Amino acid sequence: MRILIDADGCPVTNIAVSISKSHGLDCIIVCDSSHIFSSDYAQVITVDKGADSADMKLVNIALKGDIAVTQDYGLAAMCLARNVLALDQNGRIYDSSNIDALLLSRHTAKKIRRSGGRLKGPPKRTKQQDEDFRVALTKLIEDNINFM
Repeated sequence: MRILIDADGCPVTNIAVSISKSHGLDCIIVCDSSHIFSSDYAQVITVDKGADSADMKLVNIALKGDIAVTQDYGLAAMCLARNVLALDQNGRIYDSSNIDALLLSRHTAKKIRRSGGRLKGPPKRTKQQDEDFRVALTKLIEDNINFM
């Protein structure tokens, strides 16, 4: 089991690395060249800029039983198809019961934006969201580490 982080725009990268380290798990940060990451624990993979280039790298290196941290529903769906566990930056676990609805909401939002509509962005991140993520990632690791 490894922790793979889609770090482009991820507000919990440091938390995920810290949890990986505390559980003795390998951690890989994947980002494109418009972001700069360094870590004394995690491996950092930087790919060229491009639509979904970091996402494609992450899904291509993901192995069954890994955990992916991403806020991208499309990437989460690809991870689930490869038997990779996935959760978002707020601790929501992606699974077969919610991924289709999330992909539909993404598609609908894209249609609205393409037609000139505007959507309200997310509210400012809170410490509670960070804590929810910390709890969810820790539980996901502990619930699945013996099955890998």
